[in-house]
Amino acid sequence: MRAADDATTVGALLLLKAFASGCSALTGVEAMANAVPSFRAPAARRAMRAEVALGALLGVMLIGLSVLISRFGLQPVAGMTVLAQLADASFGHNGAFYVVQFATVVLLALSANTSFGGLPVLLKLLARDNHVPHVFGLKADRQVHRHGVVWLALVSAGLLVLSGGDTNTLVPLFAIGVFVGFTIAQTGMVLHWRRRRGPRWVGKALLNGFGAVLTGVSAVVVTATKFHDGAWLIVIALPLLVVSYETVHRAYGRIGERLGVGRVPEPPRHAPSLVLVPVSSLTRLTSEALTTAVSLGDEVRAVTVCHPDPEGRAQTEALERDWALWNPGVELVRLSAEWRSLGRPITAYVRERAASAPGTRITVLLPEAEPDRLWQRLLQNQRGAVVAHAVRRDTDAVICRLRMRL
Repeated sequence: MRAADDATTVGALLLLKAFASGCSALTGVEAMANAVPSFRAPAARRAMRAEVALGALLGVMLIGLSVLISRFGLQPVAGMTVLAQLADASFGHNGAFYVVQFATVVLLALSANTSFGGLPVLLKLLARDNHVPHVFGLKADRQVHRHGVVWLALVSAGLLVLSGGDTNTLVPLFAIGVFVGFTIAQTGMVLHWRRRRGPRWVGKALLNGFGAVLTGVSAVVVTATKFHDGAWLIVIALPLLVVSYETVHRAYGRIGERLGVGRVPEPPRHAPSLVLVPVSSLTRLTSEALTTAVSLGDEVRAVTVCHPDPEGRAQTEALERDWALWNPGVELVRLSAEWRSLGRPITAYVRERAASAPGTRITVLLPEAEPDRLWQRLLQNQRGAVVAHAVRRDTDAVICRLRMRL
């Protein structure tokens, strides 16, 4: 009796594993659902017909391959796929064999491109609902979600490197993800029909519920049978993804509450403004910065940091003499520094002015030269970035970076 029970259990597990493997062979039909907006109107009806045709073709091809494999008595062997064995047995090892192999490579390359068309769109929807950073919702000039494409390429390359390109490791990861997605989608459709309660909604809900049960069982079976082959990664990654989505969503909620998103803001009003321009020498860039500052603010001050060493004091005195001769109509303020620091004296002066004149809008205008060649930017001293970081970290002043193209 116990042997019969064990045989029944093993037979049931084998049946479930075969069912899961057969379902994994059909993964890819979900790409049709992702492409519904690309169909002409009525998009849903046309996509449904295309889905049925795709399912029928896949079913016929799978059954046909199974019959041929059984007829030739093929078995999995190392170094050669079953499909390659089938082509060799059907056509012989000639030109037709290599045509089939080349067609298989082309089809696999096209199927790999499916994720690059679907996942960026999914990330865009998640970004719209505040579950991933909004940058994933931006499109490039070629109307593709480039950030989603780039991150997908990086993650895919990482998986290929870590797995060594072993399909026995990568395919279960893909199949489990698809089954989990199918299960969630079918369950969502059951809830949809239950809320809508249209004509024949019970039959539709039962059909989707049955599909959710089948795909859910497939996900469990594939995870259990392939756990040590890499499926454990999905078991860890999926909860982490859900937690990260919820964390991002809560963060956007807090940001929206502080920004007053959805509420009518107060009308704009004029406030006294002060524009500070850090300078270290007299150049055309200095003149452009002061011209911009005078146009922006009610009051303008140029500030320069005097370092305690003799060289720093000599440079400051020379700048003050040149400033007096130039006489731009803007006061030059000397800021003393105890160490060779650039950001601290400026932030201290900003805090001092903010405390002495509450309500004044203070702007720090940072003039920067922008070379015409990208590699020449490495030659810059990056003082503007240092000051911007210090002011942004320690004050509420506005940072304005004025770039002058050379």
